[in-house]
Amino acid sequence: MSKNFDVVVIGGGPGGYIAAIRAAQLGFSVACIDEWKNEKGGPAPGGTCTNVGCIPSKALLQSSENYEMAGHAFADHGIEVKGLSLNLQQMLGRKNTVVKQNNDGILFLFKKNKVSFFHGRGSFAKAAEGGYEIAVAGAANESLVAKHVIIATGSNARALPGAPFDEERILSNTGALAIGEVPKRLGVIGAGVIGLEMGSVWRRLGAEVTVLEGLPTFLGAVDEQIAKEAYKLFTKQGLAISLGVKIASVTKSDKGVTVEYTDDKGNAQKGEFDRLIVSIGRVPNTIGLGTDAVGLKLDERGAIVVDDECRTNLPNVWAIGDVVRGPMLAHKAEEEGVAVAERIAGQHGHVNFNTIPWVIYTSPEIAWVGKTEQQLKAEGVAYKAGTFPFLANGRARAFGDTTGMVKFLADAKTDEILGVHIIGHMASELISEAVVAMEFRASSEDIARICHAHPSLSEATKEAALAVEKRSLNF
Repeated sequence: MSKNFDVVVIGGGPGGYIAAIRAAQLGFSVACIDEWKNEKGGPAPGGTCTNVGCIPSKALLQSSENYEMAGHAFADHGIEVKGLSLNLQQMLGRKNTVVKQNNDGILFLFKKNKVSFFHGRGSFAKAAEGGYEIAVAGAANESLVAKHVIIATGSNARALPGAPFDEERILSNTGALAIGEVPKRLGVIGAGVIGLEMGSVWRRLGAEVTVLEGLPTFLGAVDEQIAKEAYKLFTKQGLAISLGVKIASVTKSDKGVTVEYTDDKGNAQKGEFDRLIVSIGRVPNTIGLGTDAVGLKLDERGAIVVDDECRTNLPNVWAIGDVVRGPMLAHKAEEEGVAVAERIAGQHGHVNFNTIPWVIYTSPEIAWVGKTEQQLKAEGVAYKAGTFPFLANGRARAFGDTTGMVKFLADAKTDEILGVHIIGHMASELISEAVVAMEFRASSEDIARICHAHPSLSEATKEAALAVEKRSLNF
């Protein structure tokens, strides 16, 4: 016998579980289906982000940075560490504990908000009277009927042709987070967010890391000035980064992985690695969703086709997050989830793609929102720029990390902030001020006139805003 709900959410990642909770807050009867399993086979909601993405990677980034600090930077603070050693299994265990805490937190939130949770794989069975029949394949097969369906099935790692992931030698983000011993030689294909973050983790722990990037430019989506600074800092740290490479072949053996490629000058090269992380993007996850059963429209990438409000071609069927157009970011999925729940309730959900922040959690961190300088030039927009280095910031000196800068881009006529770009310590936290400012269409003068606490890293934001009019006070 089918169970009836106002809203059924397929997928319990950041977009899905947030959509379910918001819909329940608005008074709907809600079910959320998710198939992730923990080591014991129990439910592990949170999707890629919680289980093999954002959360575990940040746990390892923090642990590996602590290890590197203890080995290199603590001495400057008068802290002498003798007999430093790495317990990798403890580090991985801590990472797993952090993941489980987040899994359990989501289950608690479902219970608190009266969201019915079904552990299994959700798919469309057929259109039904009053909505859609959703099959749940799990330990106990279930049948649900939903008036509204929100699809939040996320994405999967893209594999290199002819080199499928085995998560032993050739690794996706999943395997990269669970290497049992520090590899002597680690190869990374793709110098994007995942490649740089995972490369940084294992370099800090002792691996010799080589990053192979197919594009001729480093971090092409990042403001060019910030990207150049990042390239300089990462290579100084020890990441060997090659740009403009073309992969010819990837060969796996019991001992490791061989990558044959041509460099940016057309010279044939060969890399021998113990492990290879492939981070060349992600593909929408619609496999097994039963799209054909109801006629749900997909695009040429396999993504679900939606309009600006996340409506699919089917009435009362919505899709959000990585499985639709737009940036594959957890917080973008969350915002779409809230917006869709509110639209179902007849409200006006809000998602502004122009003010979605981006972060790369390396050291230093890179964060930005809005337009880059190269985008403004290409669009012919007249702008003013202001930068301020953390080298001149008192709190950064006290931290012992003065790398990087804050950069403001503002309209030349109206002074409206068009983009803010940060490379430096805690950039992920500092960028929020810029997001708020841009949502309210603030000017650089507005930020320049706001009192910031002293001493704080946020003073660099104020100083960069002042620098737009060439009146920085501390540089």
